[in-house]
Amino acid sequence: MNAVEAILRALTVILCAIGAFYFFIGTVGMLRLPDFYSRTHAATKCDTVGAGSILLGLMLMQGFGAITLKLIALTALLLLSSPTAGHALARAAFRTGLKPWRSPEHTEGEDAT
Repeated sequence: MNAVEAILRALTVILCAIGAFYFFIGTVGMLRLPDFYSRTHAATKCDTVGAGSILLGLMLMQGFGAITLKLIALTALLLLSSPTAGHALARAAFRTGLKPWRSPEHTEGEDAT
């Protein structure tokens, strides 16, 4: 193994570890956050950043070829669809009257300053 291969493998491991970390944090966020809007944010964040990092790591590991082109297409689809779906879910929830969570210190009509 030469130095270039070692660097590519190290970058692959780093990107996949970053992706796994974001998936873990997003999962914890989905379990711990108080309302639908916060959970939707956690889900789309871990989906976009976590899966995007892992796909970039897989592209580095694979090298350039047909599979890499498929991974690029998959990454582009993921980067477009996940935030759009999260926004659509939050907007639909807001339009149906689901109120965002507020801390107990804030009362109705009071500024959050």
